Amino acid sequence: MDGAVRTALETAAHRYFELSARGDTAALKQNSIPSVVASFAGIEAAVKANQAAFAGAKATVRPPFLLTAFAPEPLARAEFLCGVFGKLGQTKDSAVFVLNDLPPGQYAVAILDVNGGQHVSTLTFVLQQGGIDWKLAGFYARPAQAAGHDAAWFIARARAFKAKAQDHNAWLYYREAIALSAPVDFMSTLATDQLYDETQAAQPADLPAAGKSVDLSASGKIYRLTEIYLRAVGNDLTGNAPTGNDNDLDVEVVYQSADVLNTARAFEQNSAVIKALVGKFPELREAFHAVVARAVDPSGRDYGTLLAMKDIK
Repeated sequence: MDGAVRTALETAAHRYFELSARGDTAALKQNSIPSVVASFAGIEAAVKANQAAFAGAKATVRPPFLLTAFAPEPLARAEFLCGVFGKLGQTKDSAVFVLNDLPPGQYAVAILDVNGGQHVSTLTFVLQQGGIDWKLAGFYARPAQAAGHDAAWFIARARAFKAKAQDHNAWLYYREAIALSAPVDFMSTLATDQLYDETQAAQPADLPAAGKSVDLSASGKIYRLTEIYLRAVGNDLTGNAPTGNDNDLDVEVVYQSADVLNTARAFEQNSAVIKALVGKFPELREAFHAVVARAVDPSGRDYGTLLAMKDIK
């Protein structure tokens, strides 16, 4: 990459970070490409949600990536192979980006490591060249830690669980490691590719994944589980008060329910699902502080219940 281009990208990334830390969404919008300006509400919400974490933090820009889309019309699937690739694919310094419905143009990806604020995180900007300026084309903020732990910690714990034949714990920890490893979902590296392969090899067949649901028998009923994932403690189910130590980790399971408006019955069903889940997979007691069951009705309404492991009999 030309030195002047690299400097321009790093300067733009620092400027947009500073605007984000100040919550200056008006300036960010003014410096965005037209399609982003037309639907800016999502970025505005993300800036407001992360402003407290960015304020007072220091941001370090990683070496940026320059992406050129040569095409007469938008590309349904634009794949960019960046860096040096070997006979087996990616190397330690390479990266792959896959962007959908990408109009022709000159783009860049600038990733910032944000430290010293409330949380350790990454902030990724997709930039598009407009004249001599680099305009904002995408804004992606993502935590780099969960419950005070980074991806390496979750990988080590996942492998330890795998060695003890606790495949369900291992898979849940692997998935969290993947989420913390890549700053954006449309980027992959040698490390994330290897971690994904390791995760896929550990995936149990009796947990919901990749759109596949599984059935769980609880208190004489069959419940259809649609999702299960690790949940870092910090806020309660409504996003208000803490539910436990910030370093605690819970497991959350989502299932289909006919109706959640009767909260007493929903609580009873949630409790039954939690007890049945831990009864079926007792290894969860070793890996998690609590279990959250969330019932979701056909309209999308949900009702959640948390039970600490010590209270699950």
